[in-house]
Amino acid sequence: MTSKTSSPPEYRTTSSSKAPGVDAPVPSLGDLFPELSSRFEAAGIVGLIVIGAPMLAEIERRHGEEARKSCLESLGARVRAVAEERLRSDFSVSLAEPGCDEIMVFLFRQRGSAGFYRTEMPGFRNELNRALQADRGQGFYPYLRGPFQLPAGISVELRNPQFGLATQLRRLINAARHDCLYDAESAKRKSKNELLETILDHRIYSVYEPIVEVGSKTVFGYEALARGPQGTVFHSPVALFTAAEEFELVFELDCVCRESGLRGAVDFPGGTKLFLNIRPTTIHDPAFREDRLIETLAGRGLEPTDVVFEISEQESISSFGAFREMRDYYRSLGFQFALDDTGTGYAGLEELLELEPDYIKIDRSMVSGVDQDPARQDVLAAVLQLAEKMGAEVIGEGLDTLEELEMLGSLGIRFGQGWLFGRPTPLRSDI
Repeated sequence: MTSKTSSPPEYRTTSSSKAPGVDAPVPSLGDLFPELSSRFEAAGIVGLIVIGAPMLAEIERRHGEEARKSCLESLGARVRAVAEERLRSDFSVSLAEPGCDEIMVFLFRQRGSAGFYRTEMPGFRNELNRALQADRGQGFYPYLRGPFQLPAGISVELRNPQFGLATQLRRLINAARHDCLYDAESAKRKSKNELLETILDHRIYSVYEPIVEVGSKTVFGYEALARGPQGTVFHSPVALFTAAEEFELVFELDCVCRESGLRGAVDFPGGTKLFLNIRPTTIHDPAFREDRLIETLAGRGLEPTDVVFEISEQESISSFGAFREMRDYYRSLGFQFALDDTGTGYAGLEELLELEPDYIKIDRSMVSGVDQDPARQDVLAAVLQLAEKMGAEVIGEGLDTLEELEMLGSLGIRFGQGWLFGRPTPLRSDI
């Protein structure tokens, strides 16, 4: 059994979920093991590529077992589709044992075909990685957004009658897993080094998204949004801060992002406010203490009253004490505060009252399609009523259409933000 057409079981699976265009789900290793043994015996050589999916553990922790299983099955179907397209001869695809977030691709060859180990297997691993990255994680959506790592390991066994087939296949799997772990560690070290270089070299720049007064459609302020180096995985702020959290470099990255937001605010439009994202730990940054901060602002023609510090709902709620300490200190200098991402975290009405922000930014998930959704309109009206009681303004984020903008106006919300007013850009092209 050395041809793909003579081995139909390789296309059968145990899962009940089917990917588009696939007749059956991908089988488990246990179901496929007898067939793998016989094909290895007949061919004489077996190669294995193990694709790991370490992010699935976090998906299960956040969203449950069914989410993890769904993502693993989608990944298996995608790997099989790429294998059918790229591999020219005999192979099988399987899921690993239960509890192991891995996809396995077995290749069977006759003796004397070393080229498949030298070129075909590494080439397929590279093609697979490109295909999965090109998908932008669609198989993991909506449980995972942003960049992801899929380490891969390679191993080969030549049939040796001195050992049992099960022994050799287990040795093959262990070796591929070891290589996969090495690949993951190598990628991790490379990612950490690239992030460190990005932080040390201050290779962060800022783009600015306008915040518009709904009634007059004039610009009220600009939010500074950090971007990493163009053409790298760290161009995305999600990738930047995800890696920073993994490598415990959030404070260091946050310092550089804040500095970038101020550095890029050259010739900042008069009469508008600069919205600058910060974290509760900002108060520990010497560059953001009173004298140095005010001096930095003066160099940009700004005063504390021109600046609004944004902090996400999740970060403020997770540490009320740290937030209040930071808020009270900077507010005493004349700065204002905006609570960002409202609607995505856990803040209730009483908690919002405790936080006392000057601006409440409603997350795009609550604004998108608001003109057609009475429930969203009711939520925004309730938030607006709360904001009025505490003397705060409401800003609707993620505006894409004029209809959404008009609905904000009819609800009495003064400010809006989103791509409706243009993509975020540097304030000057030479910055």
